[in-house]
This record gives sequence, C-alpha cells and structure tokens, in this order.
Amino acid sequence: MLSFNHTGVSHTVFYLLGIPGLEDQHLWISIPFFISYATALLGNSLLISIILTRRSLHEPMFLFLGMLAGADLVLSTCTVPQALAIFWFRAGEISLDRCITQLFFIHSTFISESGILLVMAFDRYVAICHPLRYTTILTHTLIGKIGVTIFLRSYCTLFPIIFLLKRLTFCRNNVLPHTGCEHIGLAKFSCDDIRVNIWYGFFVLMSTVVLDVVLIFTSYVLILRAVLRIPSQDARHKALNTCGSHVCVIILFYGPGIFSVLTQRFGHHIPPHIHILLANVCIVAPPVLNPIIYGIKTKQIRDQVTHLLFPKKI
Repeated sequence: MLSFNHTGVSHTVFYLLGIPGLEDQHLWISIPFFISYATALLGNSLLISIILTRRSLHEPMFLFLGMLAGADLVLSTCTVPQALAIFWFRAGEISLDRCITQLFFIHSTFISESGILLVMAFDRYVAICHPLRYTTILTHTLIGKIGVTIFLRSYCTLFPIIFLLKRLTFCRNNVLPHTGCEHIGLAKFSCDDIRVNIWYGFFVLMSTVVLDVVLIFTSYVLILRAVLRIPSQDARHKALNTCGSHVCVIILFYGPGIFSVLTQRFGHHIPPHIHILLANVCIVAPPVLNPIIYGIKTKQIRDQVTHLLFPKKI
C-alpha cells in the first residue's frame, strides 16, 4: 500500500514499520521500551546531577562517567521516542531529512560512547600503572580537551554520510522494516550505486569502534601485567576491583553489537524481527544499565545517591 516503484522518482517520505511480524504485539513490546527509557532518563540524569554538584566526584573517572551518561541520554532519546510513537500511534511516517538526522545522531553518539569507554580504560591504566602521576597527567584541562576531541571525532567522521545519502535517488521501496533509521539500511533503498556508502561506512567502523576495541584491549593487557607484579594479594584485588564497573560496561556496550553483527552475517535462518530486536537491545540496554552498574559497584556513587535519596535528619 505504501510502497512505490517509480523509476526516477526519489522518495522524500519513508514509513517505519516498527518490528515486522510482531505488529499485533507492538503494544506489549512498548511496555519494556517505555520502562527502559524512563529508567535511562532517571538514572543518567541523576548520575550527571550528582557528579556536577558533588566536588568530591570532580575526579577524572567520574567526569568521564558524566560524559558517558550524557551520551546515553542522547542515544536513548534519539531512538526510543520514535519507536514508542510507532508502537502506540502507528506514527511511522518520517521525512528523508529527519531520517538522515536521526541516523547521524545515533551513529555519532554510538562512536562517542566508544571513545569515552576508551578514555575510561586509559584512566584506569594511568591510575593503576602510574598512580603517583595520576593527578598531574589527567588534569581538568586535559579532560576537557579529550571530551572535545571525542565528540569532534564522532561528528566529523559521520558528517560526510549526510552528503553521501543526500546524493542518492530513493526510487525503490519507501517502507523501512525497522523502528529507526540507519545508514546502510536507508542506502539500500536507493537505485544508485551505493558502494561508496558501504566502503565509507566500513572505514568509519574500522577507524573508530574497532580501533577503540583494540586500544581498550591493549590497555587492559598492560593493566593486568602491572597488577600481577603487585606483591600483595589484597592490593591486587583492590586494583582489579576498580576496573570492575568499566569492564561490565564494556561487555554490555560491545557484546550485543558483536552478537547482532554475527547473527546478521551468519544467521540467515533467524527471523527478521529477531535482528531488529537485537539492534534495539544494542541501543536501549547500555543507557539503562550503565548507571545501575556504576551505582552498585562504585562506593562513591552509591554513597552520594543514598545521601541524596535518604538525607540524614539533624
């Protein structure tokens, strides 16, 4: 009904279907989406508020955590409200410009989060391998420059994608079987040659996320080597415990994405709605669970949340 196939006509409006094959379950699926979004908003906003207002948390690790929470807010806000609109009101209509804007912020924020996880690994490396120089290396000035660099890298690498998509003629289907827009998923609906899009997307992936994973892995190899040289078992345990939250967040961030890529590459027998659900988990789960992980495993955060929610009466 909504599909067109007029050669030479470029669509300016697309229709997001949500999760094809599960249309009758959209209302039920919206419940965990809504709860997840509300939890992400509350948890990350609380985390940012505590870090900004408590001087005792103005340390590099917590400042990087505040950046991560801010990126989580952007990532969840770019995706979940659109999905809820489809689930609740069948409001899947989206203009081409809005679709490109959405995918730009989704992809760039994802790259930003990857960069933040990398600098958090660097933070743990300096804290464990060079503890006496920690405060002199990670100054507030350097942290500010790192933050600017992370976001400039993500936006500058994604900016050409806007023009790569705008040059295409979308004369095939204008029905997107997804809850949101993404680069290659949209480009596939073009009648033009999209090899440039594919190769540039591969370049962005390899030069940002994959490079970050390699550097994070290298950081933890160096951290483990330094920890194993510590003579005291209690000191080794304490050093590794400071990395626990970060390792959990790394697994949560990269794990579902790797699994989703593998299922798309080798799981041709898996129904399409499973792929779409996995893609949503990659985006929805980290913003929800990151504040919870740090709230549970980091004593300073846990104490500040407890003090804020249950202030002692004088």
